[in-house]
Amino acid sequence: MAKKIVIEPVTRVEGHGKVTINIDDKNNISQTRFHIVEFRGFERFVIGRPYWEAPVLVQRLCGICPVSHHLAAAKAMDVIVGAGTGDGLTPVAEKMRRLMHYGQIFQSHSLHFFHLASPDLLFGYDALPEKRNVINIAIENKDLAVQAVLMRKFGQEVILRTAGKKIHGTGAIPGGINKNLSIKERDELLKGPNPFNADMMVNWAQSAIQFFKDYYKKNKDFIDNFSKFPSNHLSLVRKDGALDLYHGVLRAIGLDGKKIINDVDTQEYLEYIREEVRPWSYMKFPYIKQLGPEKGWYRVGPLARLNTADFIPTPLAQKEFEEYKKITGKVNDKCLHTHWARLIETLHAAEMIRELLNDPDLQSEDLVIKGNKQKRGVGIIEAPRGTLFHDYEINDDDQIIKCNLIVSTTNNNQPMNEAVNYIAKAMINGKPEISEPMLNAIEVGIRAYDPCLSCATHAYGEMPLEVTLVDSNGKIIDKKSK
Repeated sequence: MAKKIVIEPVTRVEGHGKVTINIDDKNNISQTRFHIVEFRGFERFVIGRPYWEAPVLVQRLCGICPVSHHLAAAKAMDVIVGAGTGDGLTPVAEKMRRLMHYGQIFQSHSLHFFHLASPDLLFGYDALPEKRNVINIAIENKDLAVQAVLMRKFGQEVILRTAGKKIHGTGAIPGGINKNLSIKERDELLKGPNPFNADMMVNWAQSAIQFFKDYYKKNKDFIDNFSKFPSNHLSLVRKDGALDLYHGVLRAIGLDGKKIINDVDTQEYLEYIREEVRPWSYMKFPYIKQLGPEKGWYRVGPLARLNTADFIPTPLAQKEFEEYKKITGKVNDKCLHTHWARLIETLHAAEMIRELLNDPDLQSEDLVIKGNKQKRGVGIIEAPRGTLFHDYEINDDDQIIKCNLIVSTTNNNQPMNEAVNYIAKAMINGKPEISEPMLNAIEVGIRAYDPCLSCATHAYGEMPLEVTLVDSNGKIIDKKSK
């Protein structure tokens, strides 16, 4: 008999989603879907607002990655006020934003790996549900749990000193920033009491990578084969091909590692990227225009970035990158290797934070630059979860009249659906019974992408509205819908 399995909600991710799995009468998978059931309408909310509000307004999309939206919107507004596309700001403005961004990368990656992903690695996806959580990690490995908490705290402290608040800050403004970094603030992060300083964060990031590599040696077959499928990969890279999480040109590679999008200007992204809508999800499905929706979908995020980048411009992360590439090859399509890539980026972020804290430009008072106003601006940044697009148009009254957001998790929509399908077939096909560990394995595949579902949901057309009038006895008196 055909049947349907529903996993709702998907756990240990930000936001609300569910998975549906249809099974035929031979217990084989006939269809899988990863549904985003949460609606967020920020592309409409910002219409009519003055453009300078955008960097503060749009970060309310999320409390986990507000810095990414704050900076992507600010980069778009830089273009609108005539300050250029990322390399036209004053040195202190660019470097303060970079410091803010690397603080965000560091805290978000630490949160995901230690708090959300590591319970499945340490205890196994088939462990009891009450076992698979950060509380039990603290019970069994106190040092690791303390390290996880302090690493995230350090990243948040970096954000506090650059953005003004740990969550929903105001540091980036069109054309620059509204504060520099004082010597006192610098020294609190650079020389703070052990273990809370930049040097220790670099050391702990290295130990986190070693932790994963030790796990990988013992569980290579699981990590390599749990979920793998060919795909395209997209990210920003620096103009010389280096990993750059704040600014760069767009690059996409195909299954063979050859470039499909060859280092193009971010302002021209619409020449290369399109989106389609499907009726069963509030999340759109982006694809590379020249390949079409069926073959043009791509991955973004840590795995994609280490596929597209030629090298990492900090020495310790570059050394880890070289070791990683020797093992994983030119194009890595193994989903759980995303955790390894994420930890290498965590180390890179720690190195960048330390380097920037030592830069005297951060004490400069030359904060803002402006030029000739433009009517449209695009800001693209590498958020922790992947490439994030912000695109705005304004009118003569400085009001936003158009907004398009392609969020990291939106870019990963099809890859997450592919992961669900791959794992469901491997775990469930032909099995007489469906167990809880089988279903958690599907969630493990989704969690590898660290999805932020609140950020990624938009509307196509109009939202349905239904109002039901009920009397005191529970009887429906009237019902209207539009």
